[in-house]
Amino acid sequence: MTGIATGPAAGRATGPVLEAAGIGVRFGGVRALDGVGLTLRPGEVCGLIGPNGAGKTTLFDVLSGIRRPDAGRVLLDGEDVTRRSPVWRARHGMRRTFQRQQLFGQLTVADNLLVAQEWRGGGGGLAADLVAAPTRRAYERRRRARAAEMLRACGLESLAGSYAGTLPVGQARMVELARAGVEGARVVLLDEPASGMTDDEIGQLKAVVRHLTDQQGCAVLLVEHNVAFVMDLCSRIVVLDLGTRLAEGTPAAVRADPAVRDAYLGPAG
Repeated sequence: MTGIATGPAAGRATGPVLEAAGIGVRFGGVRALDGVGLTLRPGEVCGLIGPNGAGKTTLFDVLSGIRRPDAGRVLLDGEDVTRRSPVWRARHGMRRTFQRQQLFGQLTVADNLLVAQEWRGGGGGLAADLVAAPTRRAYERRRRARAAEMLRACGLESLAGSYAGTLPVGQARMVELARAGVEGARVVLLDEPASGMTDDEIGQLKAVVRHLTDQQGCAVLLVEHNVAFVMDLCSRIVVLDLGTRLAEGTPAAVRADPAVRDAYLGPAG
């Protein structure tokens, strides 16, 4: 496993970076989400758990701008972004992974991370860098250095030249995380990040998430069915069931909640 130093990010803001209030979504006569809210602060890892059909992925779709809610609002750094597009949110620091991998399979691992920096254009990526580095060559060096640093942090350095489409599931998911965190991330939404990973890869995944929160000040919200992984990594957990918020609290409090055990975790011990 690649060693990653952790520690508090200097000058981190303490106000919420992401807020959702009163989120409601209907699919015909089915109420997928009903008045759901949550708050996420910089440097925090929050878990979102619940049984299949609880509304977790639907909430991710609302937070990332893929789906507009029927009720409620989403705030990013205090600004109402409920009607903003996924591209706008990404340019302002929101990143997301999906249950189905969304890598550029015909590009190398390194090129996937380079693309993640290039596409932002006038939103703060290339344009901002060219102000500080007036030549394209200097910009390219900076961009490649960022990619190389993130690859090292994720234990992917040896795979930099491999085509992303050839990687096994666990490594591909790590590449998705590296791409999400390579530049300017304020909020990272991880949908089933540990799925298909070995125990060693899950250990590396934990280290990288903690690097994003402790060193870069990112806020991380993750959906994951690996309960042990969630309980170990998250400082706070939100539990959804049938489109409503069933419980919220520390891992210990959530694990001990009888309603959560009945709906999702099963009997204690």
